[in-house]
Amino acid sequence: MDTADDALADAATAIATHAIDEVLSRAIPRMDGWAPGPVEVGEVRLQVEFRGIPSHLRAPFRIRRARDVPMDAFGGQRFGCGGFGVPLAALSSGWQEEPMKRLTPHSGVFRNLTAWIEPDPEQVHAPPRLVLADPQGIDGVMVGSRRVELARDTSAAYAWAMDISKFERLGLWGLIGGKQIGRRAGAYLLEDFDPNKRPLVMIHGLGSNPLIWSHLSNAVWGAEDLRARFQIWQIVYQTDAPLLAARLRVQEYLDEAWRTLDPHGEGRARANAVLVGHSMGGVVARLLCAQSGDALWNAAFVVPPESLDASAEDVAMVTRIFRFHPYPGVARAIFLAAPHRGSPSAGTVLGRLTGDIVGRRAAEVHALRRIATANPSAIRPEVRELFQEGWINSITTLRSEQPVRRAAEALLPSPGFPYHTIAGVRPGDGERTDGVVPLDSALIPGAASSLVVESGHRVHENAQAIAEVLRILRE
Repeated sequence: MDTADDALADAATAIATHAIDEVLSRAIPRMDGWAPGPVEVGEVRLQVEFRGIPSHLRAPFRIRRARDVPMDAFGGQRFGCGGFGVPLAALSSGWQEEPMKRLTPHSGVFRNLTAWIEPDPEQVHAPPRLVLADPQGIDGVMVGSRRVELARDTSAAYAWAMDISKFERLGLWGLIGGKQIGRRAGAYLLEDFDPNKRPLVMIHGLGSNPLIWSHLSNAVWGAEDLRARFQIWQIVYQTDAPLLAARLRVQEYLDEAWRTLDPHGEGRARANAVLVGHSMGGVVARLLCAQSGDALWNAAFVVPPESLDASAEDVAMVTRIFRFHPYPGVARAIFLAAPHRGSPSAGTVLGRLTGDIVGRRAAEVHALRRIATANPSAIRPEVRELFQEGWINSITTLRSEQPVRRAAEALLPSPGFPYHTIAGVRPGDGERTDGVVPLDSALIPGAASSLVVESGHRVHENAQAIAEVLRILRE
């Protein structure tokens, strides 16, 4: 490989990579976990060395060759590039210690690595080194006087983690009061925190889960310029809670993450986050960028908080739900198929039946119910019974006629704050809807850009919509 003859060097590199692949194909099935140290593959002795391995990937971890990981999660789309070495997917258990444990996906820590074999530079007769490295931190190696680019795959590790995740069924279960999704609620980092990279915070919708972001996450990681500038965070939240309570919870999850990662707010990342939300998650994202003033409080109450006959804890909680400021550090937002003006689906017979079985266990609902029961004259007549009976959840708060939702509709980000809308319309549908959200509910005034694509409600998987998100991220 160390020759001035480019053709010969390329041929040698290909042969070396093939040999490494052969070694790994035999070694991986025999190894339960990989850590630095000696290994034997048949009669071949090697010394495993970690180089630039991300700190969250804790040894011993499992590996697979990237090409052995199916791309079903991404519709067959794999991103990567050729070069020296063999791309790998690595998976380890998450942190066991708090507080990092709360920021680690429950499926474990997954990272993309590249492996190659090189001689020991100091001892001629020592076993060759099998190097496992992070190709993002080490994008090339020196072979004599020649620098050789490393092969890489940015899709395999995430696809492997998704394959073992249980989130898909837990998301819908959480909508009707299941506790598992609630136990997993929070902000999760899909890569090591970098104080200089902008967080791309993804917020899923009603009865959903963060796995919906697979196509977009794969596309962001597959774009070298975006991978260098953005780090992906995903929010998990229980979607049976009322819209405003969901907004408060997401705020608290972000607060907790920042307290752990950057308690003094010194990193550039703290002032440059981008929110992207789908469906109800898009409405939550918009409200995180808005100033409520008294609009929401006055839509539900006829007296100020201090006039309520209730515990200080209940008053404080309800006040935080109805009164809020833009979340600090958010620089841009993207809303996909979001029912900003409500969804008629929530008011249909099916929507009302579904709303009747959606969980009412939220602590915020209980606080509101206690206040409404003790202070009936303080509650506006249009919502008094709803609050007293506790029939307020994510579906009822998306009904077009709901007065608090109507007040929330007018809450837009401050002038000058860039936000974008992407909406779907089913082809041949004369009603101009994606099947769940009407077009006039998904598009709102003041957007820096708006795009309508032919799509059902799963706009987040639409190739045009994903391309538009990437375009926006490059602005």
